[in-house]
This record gives sequence, structure tokens and C-alpha cells, in this order.
Amino acid sequence: MTAAILRFPGTNCERDTAWAFEEAGAKTAIVWHTDTQLPSKTDLVVIPGGFSYGDYLRCGAIARLSAIMSAVKAFAENGGKVLGICNGFQILLEAGLLPGAMRRNENLHFISRLQRLLVVSANNRFTSKLKETALLTMPIAHAEGNYYIDADGLKSLRDNDQIVLTYCDEEGRGVNVNGAEAGIAGICNKKKNVFALMPHPERAASGRLGSTDGLLLIKSVLES
Repeated sequence: MTAAILRFPGTNCERDTAWAFEEAGAKTAIVWHTDTQLPSKTDLVVIPGGFSYGDYLRCGAIARLSAIMSAVKAFAENGGKVLGICNGFQILLEAGLLPGAMRRNENLHFISRLQRLLVVSANNRFTSKLKETALLTMPIAHAEGNYYIDADGLKSLRDNDQIVLTYCDEEGRGVNVNGAEAGIAGICNKKKNVFALMPHPERAASGRLGSTDGLLLIKSVLES
């Protein structure tokens, strides 16, 4: 599988992400934001973490206007798999490829730590190789990870099985990490081919990093 990894001014996780996906057996290509086409034979688009355009205006608000995003939208509309990580989640929200919005963390502070996550759904093209109710440990590092959606939107997410990951404690019980609605850490679209999460799986892809759970998720993304 070939993963195209986008890079915007301010992106800082593209090389880490490429390394992690290569560890999982994928081929990777880093794509500059001014490009108008994805590499041929792209199987997966990954929008990695960082601070695209310095997080001016709103996180992801400028990146969504970049030339490459037109190709990403067309790729997704044609059924291609798209994964957003942290800032990538924010960009996909701003681009309208996922529902909802991101707000400042409830405590108004940047949060950086290892965090337990509950796999809520394996009914998508990203986590089908993981068991529902499985617990994962991955780092989070964000100032605007407070996911918001209105009551009707939340009901739609639940009705369509779009909530993929939630924040939890060691026992799998929900916790308030950043104020996110329903403790949401990751969602997918209705077609189940676009998925984004705030935690960083590429930072949990080796025992030297304190967890290999991110590598499990990445392998599921590639194999699902």
C-alpha cells in the first residue's frame, strides 16, 4: 500500500508519520501543499499533525484552502481512504470532510501526555482489525482538541456508528480530557472511508516510545 502524507507550512510530524507507516509495511510519499495531484497509485492519504500555517485564524482553516486539498476531496469522494491525525483532524473538519468543529481545550492549556483510548467501533475501513472495546495507549498533544458537535449531529454520529475512539481511563470508563463532546477522540464519515483522531499513533509505534499501540492502529488502517 502507498500512503501519500501531506505537508503544509508548519507541519511537523510528516517524517515521523512516514517512518511509522513504513515500519508497518507501507510505501510512503510526502506531498507538498502546492501540488495539485496526489501521487499515482495512492491508496491512502494521511494528513499528519503539526501547526499548519501556524494555526492562524483557526487550526486547519488556511490549510483547507491549499491546492492539494481539492485532490484530497476528490480522492475521498471517489471512495479513497483518508486519515487525519491531530492537526489533520482539524483540517478535515475545516474542509467539511468530517462533521463538527474543534474548540480550545476546556482548561485552555496545551495537553501533552500518554492517554488511554477505547475502541468504540471497528465498523469502518480503518479499525476493523481491532477489537471493539479494546484499550489503546497513545500520546495526545494539542491545545484545540475539544471536539464539538450539536445534539442532532451527535445523534447522527451514534446512529451511523461514526464514533471510533473515545478517551477513557485504565478500566475503559469515559474521562473528560479536554471537554470533547461525549469524550470523542476519533470519528469517521458516514461512508467510513475518512477517519481522524486527535491522538498520535506515529508516536506510539515502537517500544522505545513507550507504546506500540499506535503501530497496531496503523496496521489496521493499512489492512482494513
